Amino acid sequence: MILSPSLLSADFSRLGEQVRALEAAGVPWLHLDIMDGAFVPNITFGAPVVKALRPCCDLFFDVHLMVEGADRYLEDFAAAGADLLVIHVEAVRHAQRALAAIRDLELKAGLALDPGTDISAVRWLAPDLDLLLIMGVNPGFSGQSFLPQTTAKVRAAREALDAWGREDVPVQVDGGVSLGNTGELVAAGADVLVSGSAFFREPDHAAGLAAFAAAADTTPETQRRPSLVAAEAWRHHASEKEGI
Repeated sequence: MILSPSLLSADFSRLGEQVRALEAAGVPWLHLDIMDGAFVPNITFGAPVVKALRPCCDLFFDVHLMVEGADRYLEDFAAAGADLLVIHVEAVRHAQRALAAIRDLELKAGLALDPGTDISAVRWLAPDLDLLLIMGVNPGFSGQSFLPQTTAKVRAAREALDAWGREDVPVQVDGGVSLGNTGELVAAGADVLVSGSAFFREPDHAAGLAAFAAAADTTPETQRRPSLVAAEAWRHHASEKEGI
């Protein structure tokens, strides 16, 4: 299991220090929630903040675009130093075109599904995916309660991706992830877990990371899952696009 702490729950008065501390603690990924106040009822930050944080660490930047018409901003976030761009199928008019554009930018391409969106929405987009994100809450705010039906949806997503020949596509879960549900989510097929308030509640990041790893309680079969092996190999590679 890969833990991707959500920057939304960090101390915004010292973000640079926070990302350096996360990297020092052994955290591999950083989840950056971009919200526009239109697709979701909240506004967070944009590409300039991502760009400012990029020189602070070599964490894999997992950028979640909860914005209308996300395809308009792909080049901006690529230039800012994103490694993975995740768009919502509900928020773009031409999802396949947007996913292909992300890959053309030499980034990993992810697709997110809101709680009410069925896995069938992914069927014809599977060839263009590098990651599938299942929302455990309705997007917009951190600290929400986990929707229990999410676990069954994660299992259905893993089974569907495998059936479509995409055993290599990791499943990510964002929203309501805690130590209490980590084990069931990993067993159901989740490879990457996003945790905000539950992770940052523990001031010792190394201890928090260890607690989530213990809660995952992975079996050898889970550890060898092709999708997890693929995601574990992803790294930040500085691009000439950064800083454009």
